[in-house]
Amino acid sequence: MTETIAALQPEVIWQHFSQLNAVPRPSKKEERVIAFMEDFGKSLGLETLRDSVGNVLIRKPASPGMENRQKVVLQAHLDMVHQKNRGTQFDFETEGIRMYRDGDWVRARGTTLGADNGLGVAAIMGVLASGDIAHPPLEALFTIDEETGMTGAKGLDPNWLQGSILLNLDTEEDDELDVGCAGGVDVSSSGIYSPQTVPENWVALHLTVKGLQGGHSGMDIHKGLGNANVLLARLLLACREASPFYLSEFRGGNLRNVIPREAHAILATTPDAAPVLKKAFDREKKAVLEEYSQKEPSINLRVEDHSPPEAAMKPEDSGILLRCLYSLHNGVYSMSSEFQGLVETSNNIAQVEVGEGKIHVGCLTRSSRESAKADLVRKLTAAFSLAGYQVTTSGDYPGWLPDRDSRILALLLSRYEALFGASPKVIAGHGGLECGILKNHYPHMDMISFGPTILGAHSPDERASIPSVQKFWELLRDVLAHIPEEKRP
Repeated sequence: MTETIAALQPEVIWQHFSQLNAVPRPSKKEERVIAFMEDFGKSLGLETLRDSVGNVLIRKPASPGMENRQKVVLQAHLDMVHQKNRGTQFDFETEGIRMYRDGDWVRARGTTLGADNGLGVAAIMGVLASGDIAHPPLEALFTIDEETGMTGAKGLDPNWLQGSILLNLDTEEDDELDVGCAGGVDVSSSGIYSPQTVPENWVALHLTVKGLQGGHSGMDIHKGLGNANVLLARLLLACREASPFYLSEFRGGNLRNVIPREAHAILATTPDAAPVLKKAFDREKKAVLEEYSQKEPSINLRVEDHSPPEAAMKPEDSGILLRCLYSLHNGVYSMSSEFQGLVETSNNIAQVEVGEGKIHVGCLTRSSRESAKADLVRKLTAAFSLAGYQVTTSGDYPGWLPDRDSRILALLLSRYEALFGASPKVIAGHGGLECGILKNHYPHMDMISFGPTILGAHSPDERASIPSVQKFWELLRDVLAHIPEEKRP
């Protein structure tokens, strides 16, 4: 079936994509694909370099007559997300992706396809291998580990690249030009408490929040979807206002970049107070359901009897925890003043783990403006500090602030309209792109991101539009042919 995919149009992209997808390349384990890309560059007789972290750089001289044009960096990442359906037998470390055609789409059998960002890599390979595409002097930058830490972009030497324009080929809608993205930082808080023995005659209640949609904490944060951790804290506080209790457990969320869908808590109380707590829960549940009935039609809030725990957090400590959680900002913090409808800064209360004397709260704070990101981190730190918890940050990466005066944006707009008779959408996404980190290394560089239409990325439902790849290839070749001349002093 891979042979069929390689015969699709434009063949130059699908052939290279098929060769690339035969090489195992999960994030953090890119040794084979790095060697594959080095061999590819050397086989073309081009200058091929590898840096200390594993990024590969291939330089190609300009085509005849284009020597005086500005040097362009073509950039894509080599790694892919490795996810498969339950029941699918597949080893990402030893097997190539099993592709097939489904009408106008290319898919993989039970796994992620790797079109993110494999089609960008394949397009760059096509340009490097071509003998008939007009282009300026080129630097092809293939980064590693974009999906799980962006360590390739972070570790890039700021003196390695010479180009003045960077074309990132990692956008996933063919009618969009991406000119900005959010940066991010993990904010983690931890605390301890002394578990108290629960009296033998006490009872316990189990509170659950389920049925939420979840979603991407960057791209979906503006939708106002329910956050299971936030809603559970709200329900627990409403209960606490009716009667004190001992909190035995609070757990919700998993990944930092996912809006949590489920959370649960176990509390201990006296037999007489249990009915009071249930009534308080039901009152607050009614309010939550009325507020979220349209956005979260499958929301499920429940309180049930539970076997009593041996130990739990005393009421004073649980009150501090719940008030802290409730005071944390969650969701959109500010909107962009440059781009209407764009979220500039946000926070996702992604993880809460409380039990056995330990407290952990994990957030992912995003912003396209570094000062706004720092401000929100300061706000979160203030709330955690008032509760007496320790705060650490990690994985910080910068945002990419949109530049309305970008010359490469103006060129892409004019060429897109000339080719397709329509205007593309100019966007700045709230998710992360390597451009933010690369811009930090190379502040002088004019950057833009575009690509073919890819749906369901990061899941086994990932699929790439065949007609869109044709459109993407046409735009890329045309833009390279129209890169302006090098500026003279």
